[in-house]
Amino acid sequence: MQHGLAKTREEDPDRPLTDEGRATVERVAARAAALGVQPDRVYHSGLLRARQTAEILAGRLGIPDRVEVRPGLEPLDPVEPVASWLDGLAGQFGAVVLVGHLPFLDRLTSLLVAGDENAQVVAFRMGGLVKLIPKGNRAGYSVAWVLAPELA
Repeated sequence: MQHGLAKTREEDPDRPLTDEGRATVERVAARAAALGVQPDRVYHSGLLRARQTAEILAGRLGIPDRVEVRPGLEPLDPVEPVASWLDGLAGQFGAVVLVGHLPFLDRLTSLLVAGDENAQVVAFRMGGLVKLIPKGNRAGYSVAWVLAPELA
């Protein structure tokens, strides 16, 4: 999931979600709950806008106590360490949500689905949620669905 719309650095150096960003994430989270999305954990980058997005999502999904910061999810972080970490989670959790940023989420999704982090598999939107299903190997994930904010 990409974080919701955040304030500019000039408006607030910490870049919290705007009112519009919060409303978008609330809508997407409500739709995800209605669709039966039930992750075991919600991980987010250390940036405020990602934490706020993760907390809104987890609250709507009824798991507010299962939100954790995860190193390596920031915009320009390398994707390989997170892909390896996800491989290691297989069997431990039924599902997890990663809340992060572009271009990181684009590159991670492309690596997991196509085996090439530059493949541009999905067009993320601020506040949008993408469900991937692992198929047992790194480039074997498939895109199950995309919940774009304008559809929520």
